[in-house]
Amino acid sequence: MKVVALTGGVGSGKSVATQTFSSLGVPVIDLDVIAHTLTAAGGALMPQIAAEFGTEFITEEGALNRPLMRALVFTQPEARVKLNGIMHPAIFDEAVRQLAELQASAYVVLAIPLLQESQRYLPYIDHVLVIDCEESLQLARVMQRSGLSAQEAQKIIDAQSSRQSRIDMADSVITNNGSRQEFEEKIEQFHKNYINTCIVSK
Repeated sequence: MKVVALTGGVGSGKSVATQTFSSLGVPVIDLDVIAHTLTAAGGALMPQIAAEFGTEFITEEGALNRPLMRALVFTQPEARVKLNGIMHPAIFDEAVRQLAELQASAYVVLAIPLLQESQRYLPYIDHVLVIDCEESLQLARVMQRSGLSAQEAQKIIDAQSSRQSRIDMADSVITNNGSRQEFEEKIEQFHKNYINTCIVSK
């Protein structure tokens, strides 16, 4: 089994990419989905988060209050470090567990939003696929999706590693500056090429 790490900046189109891979029958392990599961109502990390940050960061249903936590970690770096210290090891353990269950697959997509900040995954990865787009498009998509101001959206983009540094670590780059159909066709072409290399290398 090969592992393709799918990464890209916020608003680049990673969600559409993972949906397309799934529709092609490729197993997808998405770290964002794991994070949401761990911090949903009754999630495994909720007691620890409540103990560290206080019950004001927990919704009435028992899930993480994401807007409140987002505001905290973007203004207080030490809070971000503390939250990451809780989240990242648990996400990693779950991702590795899921990878172990998919050994029979030709390849698996491991969707990692911030690969450069997630070095612990590198030993598991065979190919890095970066989804890239113009920063102006990235900004517009983040604003539209999240209802944020341009300034708020730019802060999120600036908090991530640079576009060029992502491209520098890529084995493949798929640009997403056009229509959704064009983007999906590029994903499909990558899939055809990559699954052939998996078959040949067996």
